[in-house]
Amino acid sequence: QVQLVESGGGLVQAGGSLRLSCAASGSIFSIKATGWYRQAPGKQRELVAAQPSNGGTDYADSVKGRFTISRDNAKNAVYLQMRSLKPEDTAVYYCNVGVSTWPRIWQVTDYWGQGTQVTVSS
Repeated sequence: QVQLVESGGGLVQAGGSLRLSCAASGSIFSIKATGWYRQAPGKQRELVAAQPSNGGTDYADSVKGRFTISRDNAKNAVYLQMRSLKPEDTAVYYCNVGVSTWPRIWQVTDYWGQGTQVTVSS
């Protein structure tokens, strides 16, 4: 089993920055694709940023140029740097990772973090 623990959310003024972290633990062989999603009240969960297993990054149009997804494979951690935050960025943010674990290292399973609240005040 794999556990994901998110941190870094909070309350920030518009124009400010936050860095979300997602730490994975367990019998991890490797982390494949990673992504950050968010869900605002009354809205569907949406993809914010993704880092596919074949490399590169993808961002929602609403966050391009402001958010950056990254990872530290040695720490089994995924990050989302958020800058120039806007009130419409307010949501619960979830990390999602595809992980292969011992001993079935050929099998990739998706895991979700517990979510962290980001609130941006105007």
